[in-house]
Amino acid sequence: QVQLVESGGGLVQAGGSLRLSCAASGSIVSINTMGWYRQAPGKQRELVADITSGGNTNYVDSVKGRFTISRDNAKNTMYLQMNSLKPEDTGVYYCNADVTVVGIMYYTRKYWGQGTQVTVSS
Repeated sequence: QVQLVESGGGLVQAGGSLRLSCAASGSIVSINTMGWYRQAPGKQRELVADITSGGNTNYVDSVKGRFTISRDNAKNTMYLQMNSLKPEDTGVYYCNADVTVVGIMYYTRKYWGQGTQVTVSS
């Protein structure tokens, strides 16, 4: 009932920038916290940053000062501006959202996007 679609990944040299987008669609009543996670080869998925519906943000220490998370509630879209990229930022970036949906009744659950690859070369 809800789809999250990421875009904006790619290959970039160290020091470069990328902007990821995550667009949510479906039977959405409201979206609470949204977040970006990443998974590097051979490692567990980790939270990179998240943002509440009110705009409060949280970042993992390794990206503070380099990444900026934002969202457009009217468009049900979240962004991640990534600057000063490092090779260790390489991985698949996933969008996650706590979404209240309407079906037979209202309910809230987490949804995941399919992921977008970010590769930073040294």
